[in-house]
Amino acid sequence: MQSPQLDLNSDHPYEALSPSKVLDAVESLDLRVDNRQFALNSYENRVYQIGLENSPNIIVKFYRPQRWSEQQILEEHQYCQELVDLEIPVVAPLSFNGKTLHNFEGFQFAVFPQCLGKPPELDDLDNLLIMGRFIGRVHLVGATKPFLHRRKLSIQTLGIDSRNFLLENDFIPKDLLPAYESLSQDLMTKISAIFKSHGELKQLRIHGDCHPGNILWRDEIPHFVDFDDTVTGPAIQDLWMLLSGDRNQRQAQLLEIVEGYNEFYDFPVSELVLIESLRTLRLIHYSAWLAKRWNDPAFPMSFPWFNTERYWAEHILELREQMAELDEPVLRIM
Repeated sequence: MQSPQLDLNSDHPYEALSPSKVLDAVESLDLRVDNRQFALNSYENRVYQIGLENSPNIIVKFYRPQRWSEQQILEEHQYCQELVDLEIPVVAPLSFNGKTLHNFEGFQFAVFPQCLGKPPELDDLDNLLIMGRFIGRVHLVGATKPFLHRRKLSIQTLGIDSRNFLLENDFIPKDLLPAYESLSQDLMTKISAIFKSHGELKQLRIHGDCHPGNILWRDEIPHFVDFDDTVTGPAIQDLWMLLSGDRNQRQAQLLEIVEGYNEFYDFPVSELVLIESLRTLRLIHYSAWLAKRWNDPAFPMSFPWFNTERYWAEHILELREQMAELDEPVLRIM
């Protein structure tokens, strides 16, 4: 039976990526697979653990078609390799015949070594000190030169465009629409004013999505395993997602992170005022991301709670809480 052909305009391009095609793609690099194949948790892309004959397992990542250009993906790979060359523990793609990005029947893919580890225990302040050092080293490299092709973090792309998509595509229930429309507009206005009052931001190459799910802890060392969302942006974007709990807990966590970070790179104290703005933008962008991918069958299966009246009611409540947080005093470096 002939497998489906890749349709670049499809909301579900991965219907053409059969298990046999995954193995064929790997074998196109002259690797000998042993037919072991295990799909890993990944929704934006498709990622598989593949067994090889007489070699360690590999991780193969098939990029979502038309999301990134070849130049943008290669910049991601080059940044990872810069970090690896300086012995900073990130998982960079392997090279075959001098290339890290490969094409197979319309799909772009990369191969990575398997990195074993456990989720970081970020409630341990000593671990946060280590994370601060690690991210400080990453940013020291990220500041040495700019991206030429990767996107830039902005209120427009994360917030305004996401809000417009949700409003224009009838995702929000009609009885909740006025509340969302008004509240989200007020948030965009307020966040824009906060960024404007800060003044010019120092922009550098950052990880962009530094949440615990993208970190593996092994031998007391954190390893970044996914630079798919690497962008140009402010340093604080890679730091605020490490903070959790009430204000006192977040304050204590921040001090540990800053102590470690300052060993390698100057902590951007002025950017503390942006934390709740960035958190709010992430909340809005996350909802829009789920909505944009809702026609991909993997999303309704994995996020059955999304796009229900309860979800949108709770999302609006969360945004109201963020509106209040934007008026709270910022965390301090004491």
